[in-house]
Amino acid sequence: MEIVDFHTHAFPDAVAEKAIPFLEEKGGISAYLDGKVSSLLKSMDKAGIEKSVICSIATKPEQFTPILNWSKSIASERLIPFLSVHPDDPGAAEKVRVVKEEGFKGIKLHPYYQEFNIDEERMFPIYEKIEEYGLILVSHTGFDFAFRRVKKCDPERIVRVLEKFPGLKLVTTHLGGWEDWEEVKKHLVGKPVYMEISFSIGFMGKERAREILTTHPKEYLLFGTDSPWSSQEEYLASLLSLEIGEERESLLLSGNAKRLLGLQK
Repeated sequence: MEIVDFHTHAFPDAVAEKAIPFLEEKGGISAYLDGKVSSLLKSMDKAGIEKSVICSIATKPEQFTPILNWSKSIASERLIPFLSVHPDDPGAAEKVRVVKEEGFKGIKLHPYYQEFNIDEERMFPIYEKIEEYGLILVSHTGFDFAFRRVKKCDPERIVRVLEKFPGLKLVTTHLGGWEDWEEVKKHLVGKPVYMEISFSIGFMGKERAREILTTHPKEYLLFGTDSPWSSQEEYLASLLSLEIGEERESLLLSGNAKRLLGLQK
Protein backbone atom coordinates (compact mmCIF):
# COMPACT_ATOMS: atom_id res chain seq x y z
CA MET A 1 0.00 0.00 0.00
CA GLU A 2 1.25 3.48 -0.89
CA ILE A 3 1.59 5.62 2.25
CA VAL A 4 1.51 9.41 2.25
CA ASP A 5 2.90 11.33 5.24
CA PHE A 6 0.97 14.61 5.23
CA HIS A 7 3.08 16.39 7.86
CA THR A 8 6.86 16.46 7.79
CA HIS A 9 9.52 19.16 8.09
CA ALA A 10 12.90 19.62 6.45
CA PHE A 11 15.28 22.49 5.79
CA PRO A 12 18.11 23.37 3.44
CA ASP A 13 21.18 21.53 4.74
CA ALA A 14 22.95 24.62 6.09
CA VAL A 15 19.77 25.82 7.80
CA ALA A 16 19.05 22.39 9.27
CA GLU A 17 22.39 22.34 11.08
CA LYS A 18 21.33 25.43 13.05
CA ALA A 19 17.55 25.04 13.12
CA ILE A 20 17.29 21.56 14.62
CA PRO A 21 19.45 22.27 17.71
CA PHE A 22 17.58 25.57 18.24
CA LEU A 23 14.17 23.90 18.02
CA GLU A 24 15.27 21.01 20.23
CA GLU A 25 16.26 23.47 22.95
CA LYS A 26 13.14 25.59 22.54
CA GLY A 27 10.79 22.62 22.71
CA GLY A 28 12.73 20.49 25.16
CA ILE A 29 12.61 17.47 22.84
CA SER A 30 15.03 15.56 20.65
CA ALA A 31 14.67 15.17 16.91
CA TYR A 32 14.80 11.75 15.27
CA LEU A 33 16.43 13.16 12.12
CA ASP A 34 18.83 16.00 11.37
CA GLY A 35 16.26 17.96 9.37
CA LYS A 36 17.88 17.40 5.96
CA VAL A 37 15.96 16.21 2.91
CA SER A 38 18.37 13.32 2.38
CA SER A 39 17.64 12.04 5.88
CA LEU A 40 13.89 12.31 5.35
CA LEU A 41 14.12 10.26 2.16
CA LYS A 42 16.10 7.56 3.97
CA SER A 43 13.49 7.53 6.73
CA MET A 44 10.71 7.22 4.16
CA ASP A 45 12.47 4.28 2.53
CA LYS A 46 12.87 2.56 5.88
CA ALA A 47 9.23 3.08 6.84
CA GLY A 48 7.82 2.22 3.42
CA ILE A 49 6.42 5.73 2.88
CA GLU A 50 6.07 6.71 -0.75
CA LYS A 51 5.37 10.45 -0.45
CA SER A 52 5.79 13.15 2.17
CA VAL A 53 4.36 16.64 2.38
CA ILE A 54 7.12 18.99 3.61
CA CYS A 55 5.63 21.85 5.63
CA SER A 56 7.67 25.04 5.79
CA ILE A 57 6.89 27.84 8.26
CA ALA A 58 7.76 31.45 7.46
CA THR A 59 8.65 33.02 10.80
CA LYS A 60 9.34 36.36 9.07
CA PRO A 61 7.66 37.95 6.02
CA GLU A 62 10.92 38.03 4.07
CA GLN A 63 11.27 34.24 4.25
CA PHE A 64 8.63 33.65 1.58
CA THR A 65 10.99 33.90 -1.40
CA PRO A 66 13.77 31.70 0.05
CA ILE A 67 11.16 29.08 0.97
CA LEU A 68 9.70 29.30 -2.53
CA ASN A 69 13.07 28.87 -4.23
CA TRP A 70 14.13 25.98 -1.98
CA SER A 71 10.76 24.26 -2.40
CA LYS A 72 11.10 24.45 -6.17
CA SER A 73 14.52 22.83 -5.90
CA ILE A 74 13.35 19.82 -3.86
CA ALA A 75 9.89 19.15 -5.32
CA SER A 76 9.61 15.66 -6.79
CA GLU A 77 7.21 12.76 -7.10
CA ARG A 78 8.08 11.77 -3.53
CA LEU A 79 8.41 15.20 -1.89
CA ILE A 80 5.49 17.64 -1.96
CA PRO A 81 6.48 21.01 -0.50
CA PHE A 82 3.88 23.27 1.10
CA LEU A 83 4.92 26.90 1.23
CA SER A 84 4.18 29.47 3.94
CA VAL A 85 3.15 33.10 4.09
CA HIS A 86 3.50 35.34 7.14
CA PRO A 87 0.46 37.21 8.51
CA ASP A 88 2.54 40.37 9.07
CA ASP A 89 3.35 40.55 5.36
CA PRO A 90 1.01 43.15 3.78
CA GLY A 91 1.32 41.16 0.56
CA ALA A 92 0.54 37.78 2.11
CA ALA A 93 -2.78 37.31 0.30
CA GLU A 94 -1.16 38.18 -3.03
CA LYS A 95 1.61 35.64 -2.36
CA VAL A 96 -1.04 32.93 -2.19
CA ARG A 97 -1.55 33.56 -5.90
CA VAL A 98 2.19 32.99 -6.45
CA VAL A 99 1.94 29.66 -4.62
CA LYS A 100 -0.84 28.60 -6.97
CA GLU A 101 0.86 29.85 -10.14
CA GLU A 102 4.11 28.06 -9.24
CA GLY A 103 2.18 24.79 -9.09
CA PHE A 104 2.30 24.06 -5.37
CA LYS A 105 -0.55 22.27 -3.61
CA GLY A 106 -0.79 24.12 -0.32
CA ILE A 107 0.36 26.37 2.47
CA LYS A 108 1.40 25.74 6.07
CA LEU A 109 0.63 28.16 8.92
CA HIS A 110 1.54 27.94 12.60
CA PRO A 111 -0.36 30.30 14.95
CA TYR A 112 2.29 30.14 17.68
CA TYR A 113 5.44 30.57 15.62
CA GLN A 114 3.73 33.20 13.45
CA GLU A 115 1.88 34.92 16.31
CA PHE A 116 -1.77 34.96 15.28
CA ASN A 117 -5.09 33.50 16.32
CA ILE A 118 -6.52 31.18 13.71
CA ASP A 119 -9.90 32.97 13.69
CA GLU A 120 -8.77 36.60 13.75
CA GLU A 121 -9.99 38.85 10.96
CA ARG A 122 -6.55 39.79 9.62
CA MET A 123 -6.23 36.18 8.49
CA PHE A 124 -9.43 36.27 6.45
CA PRO A 125 -7.93 37.70 3.23
CA ILE A 126 -5.35 34.89 3.28
CA TYR A 127 -7.99 32.21 3.83
CA GLU A 128 -10.16 33.76 1.14
CA LYS A 129 -7.38 33.45 -1.43
CA ILE A 130 -6.45 29.92 -0.35
CA GLU A 131 -10.11 28.95 -0.73
CA GLU A 132 -10.44 30.78 -4.06
CA TYR A 133 -7.41 29.04 -5.58
CA GLY A 134 -8.38 25.61 -4.26
CA LEU A 135 -5.18 25.24 -2.26
CA ILE A 136 -4.82 23.17 0.90
CA LEU A 137 -4.16 24.87 4.23
CA VAL A 138 -2.29 22.83 6.84
CA SER A 139 -2.40 24.60 10.19
CA HIS A 140 -0.99 23.67 13.53
CA THR A 141 -3.93 23.17 15.86
CA GLY A 142 -4.18 22.75 19.61
CA PHE A 143 -1.46 23.73 22.04
CA ASP A 144 2.29 23.60 21.39
CA PHE A 145 4.63 22.43 24.12
CA ALA A 146 7.21 25.04 23.15
CA PHE A 147 4.82 27.89 24.01
CA ARG A 148 2.68 29.13 26.87
CA ARG A 149 -0.76 27.52 26.91
CA VAL A 150 -2.86 30.27 25.42
CA LYS A 151 -5.61 29.13 23.07
CA LYS A 152 -4.79 30.37 19.58
CA CYS A 153 -6.00 27.52 17.39
CA ASP A 154 -8.42 25.47 19.49
CA PRO A 155 -11.44 23.55 18.12
CA GLU A 156 -13.95 26.35 18.77
CA ARG A 157 -11.79 28.81 16.81
CA ILE A 158 -11.44 26.23 14.02
CA VAL A 159 -15.21 25.90 13.77
CA ARG A 160 -15.53 29.67 13.39
CA VAL A 161 -13.04 29.64 10.51
CA LEU A 162 -14.86 26.83 8.73
CA GLU A 163 -18.22 28.55 9.17
CA LYS A 164 -16.74 31.66 7.54
CA PHE A 165 -14.93 29.72 4.79
CA PRO A 166 -16.91 26.52 4.16
CA GLY A 167 -14.92 25.72 1.01
CA LEU A 168 -11.52 25.97 2.71
CA LYS A 169 -9.53 22.75 2.51
CA LEU A 170 -8.25 22.97 6.09
CA VAL A 171 -6.10 20.18 7.48
CA THR A 172 -5.93 20.32 11.27
CA THR A 173 -2.76 18.80 12.66
CA HIS A 174 -2.35 16.58 15.72
CA LEU A 175 -5.84 15.08 15.51
CA GLY A 176 -7.62 18.41 15.53
CA GLY A 177 -5.88 20.04 18.47
CA TRP A 178 -2.80 18.89 20.37
CA GLU A 179 -3.62 18.14 24.03
CA ASP A 180 -7.07 19.67 23.58
CA TRP A 181 -8.68 16.42 22.48
CA GLU A 182 -11.77 16.58 24.69
CA GLU A 183 -12.64 19.82 22.91
CA VAL A 184 -11.89 18.08 19.60
CA LYS A 185 -14.45 15.41 20.48
CA LYS A 186 -16.96 18.07 21.47
CA HIS A 187 -16.59 20.44 18.50
CA LEU A 188 -14.86 18.68 15.56
CA VAL A 189 -15.47 14.93 15.59
CA GLY A 190 -18.20 14.05 13.13
CA LYS A 191 -17.80 17.22 11.09
CA PRO A 192 -16.30 17.41 7.57
CA VAL A 193 -12.91 18.66 8.72
CA TYR A 194 -9.60 17.01 7.88
CA MET A 195 -7.52 15.72 10.78
CA GLU A 196 -4.00 14.35 10.45
CA ILE A 197 -2.75 12.20 13.27
CA SER A 198 0.84 13.31 13.96
CA PHE A 199 2.34 13.59 17.43
CA SER A 200 -0.85 12.49 19.12
CA ILE A 201 -1.21 8.76 19.79
CA GLY A 202 1.52 8.57 22.41
CA PHE A 203 0.23 11.65 24.21
CA MET A 204 -3.48 10.91 24.23
CA GLY A 205 -3.28 7.15 24.68
CA LYS A 206 -4.38 4.40 22.34
CA GLU A 207 -7.94 4.13 23.65
CA ARG A 208 -8.78 7.79 23.11
CA ALA A 209 -6.94 7.86 19.76
CA ARG A 210 -8.88 4.86 18.54
CA GLU A 211 -12.15 6.42 19.68
CA ILE A 212 -11.59 9.54 17.58
CA LEU A 213 -10.22 7.63 14.59
CA THR A 214 -13.21 5.28 14.46
CA THR A 215 -15.92 7.92 14.99
CA HIS A 216 -14.66 10.77 12.79
CA PRO A 217 -15.74 10.53 9.10
CA LYS A 218 -13.31 8.13 7.46
CA GLU A 219 -12.92 10.41 4.41
CA TYR A 220 -11.37 13.14 6.58
CA LEU A 221 -8.47 11.31 8.22
CA LEU A 222 -4.84 11.69 7.14
CA PHE A 223 -1.57 10.05 8.17
CA GLY A 224 1.13 12.39 9.44
CA THR A 225 4.18 12.02 11.65
CA ASP A 226 5.63 15.53 12.17
CA SER A 227 9.04 14.08 11.24
CA PRO A 228 11.76 14.81 12.35
CA TRP A 229 9.97 15.13 15.71
CA SER A 230 8.59 11.60 15.46
CA SER A 231 10.01 8.47 13.90
CA GLN A 232 8.06 7.71 10.75
CA GLU A 233 8.58 3.98 11.16
CA GLU A 234 7.57 3.93 14.83
CA TYR A 235 4.59 6.19 14.33
CA LEU A 236 3.28 4.02 11.52
CA ALA A 237 3.55 1.01 13.84
CA SER A 238 1.62 2.91 16.53
CA LEU A 239 -1.20 3.61 14.12
CA LEU A 240 -1.38 0.03 12.86
CA SER A 241 -1.56 -1.25 16.45
CA LEU A 242 -4.89 0.58 16.90
CA GLU A 243 -6.62 -1.79 14.45
CA ILE A 244 -9.15 0.76 13.20
CA GLY A 245 -10.32 -1.41 10.29
CA GLU A 246 -8.91 -2.10 6.85
CA GLU A 247 -10.98 0.42 4.86
CA ARG A 248 -10.50 3.25 7.34
CA GLU A 249 -6.79 2.47 7.60
CA SER A 250 -6.36 2.47 3.83
CA LEU A 251 -8.10 5.83 3.45
CA LEU A 252 -6.07 7.33 6.28
CA LEU A 253 -2.72 6.10 5.01
CA SER A 254 -3.11 7.10 1.37
CA GLY A 255 -6.57 7.27 -0.16
CA ASN A 256 -7.68 10.56 1.38
CA ALA A 257 -4.31 12.23 0.88
CA LYS A 258 -4.13 11.23 -2.78
CA ARG A 259 -7.63 12.57 -3.38
CA LEU A 260 -6.92 15.83 -1.54
CA LEU A 261 -3.61 16.31 -3.36
CA GLY A 262 -5.12 15.47 -6.74
CA LEU A 263 -2.91 12.41 -7.18
CA GLN A 264 -5.57 9.83 -7.95
CA LYS A 265 -5.28 8.22 -11.34
